[in-house]
Amino acid sequence: MSAPVFDDLNGWPPEGKLFALKSLSLAVKPGDHPYHLAHAAQAAENWAAELAAKPALFDGRIVFQHRVGLNDGHLSGEAYVVPYSTFLYWRKQQARQGAVHLFAFAVLISSDGALIAIRMGGKTLNGGQIYFAAGSLEPADVVDGFCDIDFNMRREVLEETGIDLNAATVDPTLYASHTARNVTLYRLFRFEQTADEMVAAIRAHHDEDEEIDDAVAIRSGDVTGVRYATAMLPLIAWYFGDPQND
Repeated sequence: MSAPVFDDLNGWPPEGKLFALKSLSLAVKPGDHPYHLAHAAQAAENWAAELAAKPALFDGRIVFQHRVGLNDGHLSGEAYVVPYSTFLYWRKQQARQGAVHLFAFAVLISSDGALIAIRMGGKTLNGGQIYFAAGSLEPADVVDGFCDIDFNMRREVLEETGIDLNAATVDPTLYASHTARNVTLYRLFRFEQTADEMVAAIRAHHDEDEEIDDAVAIRSGDVTGVRYATAMLPLIAWYFGDPQND
């Protein structure tokens, strides 16, 4: 494969539009993220305020993209491991420069065609929002210097819902969208269980940290009045047939 071209999202499909990828290569570099080095003090100050408001927050380590590129359907990136507090400070900035947040959604589809998501608990940073079970890339998701997106999806979904993605029929196509310097990856997983059965299984899964408030079956593309995470909207529109996302 030729050397990756990093274009800082220039020339990508429009924001909020789903598109298919041909390949993915996300390298993780040793050392410190330039954004972390430049903003460590501000991030620490912001973290103290966030922790005072939500004491259950944890300043773990995540994989944070420094730069990304898209070349004829081939997505590449270079990232560093940073404290979660650095990402959280970056996320609050109006001009999100110097980094890109990339994460993956495992799209759970029931046998009767519903999308199975979760609603986050009030102790979490995204309390009340509805999205597919997921989490930021972590050092555990890095294999031989590169992010393993499918491992990340399997790990997060199993931890948060008790559902094993290995039991699903996996769509080989990886999709993506981007909004406000957040890049979301999507892979479809189709299950033999109905939506009611999958929701019941997630509700029965023990969540001692109360991270998840409930499971949700999405049966239509109507997003009116529902607190979906922004990254959910391109997938919902595409799945339920919005012609703007064809």
